[in-house]
Amino acid sequence: MTPTTALGHETMARFGKILLATDLTSASSSATEEAVELAVRLDARLLVMSVLETGKGGMPRRGVRPEVRDARSREVQAVVGQARAAGADASFLVWEGEAGEAITAAAEAEQVDLIVVGSHGRSTVGRFLLGSVSDHVVHHATCPVLVVRAPEELPTPAS
Repeated sequence: MTPTTALGHETMARFGKILLATDLTSASSSATEEAVELAVRLDARLLVMSVLETGKGGMPRRGVRPEVRDARSREVQAVVGQARAAGADASFLVWEGEAGEAITAAAEAEQVDLIVVGSHGRSTVGRFLLGSVSDHVVHHATCPVLVVRAPEELPTPAS
């Protein structure tokens, strides 16, 4: 029997490598928790990725200073440490560039089976004006994408 839901048990069994794309903000902490939980539950390899943005808004691309890259690497390594403490097989990547493009390129290069990203919960107008990393990833990734909304973004039930 074929599962009817995107994350049904049989479907999830094929996710051997999960890419968590994180900007290390509180908005991405729910995505981090979900990715770690999935990796542990599925016995999947977790690849934690963070992108150092360069050349935003049509500005020319420029390299990132080594000390900035080193600081980001330490922050991402801390996430890997938390994932390992929870029982996940985890490693990390730090890329430079435009976040959405870097995430989809890394997912293809690393041949991941699932991308997990957080959502900052921008409105439709905000996505139109500012762009949205999660929106870009959903529309350009060649593998499934799980977008995890932060708890403060979730609709509250009517009282």
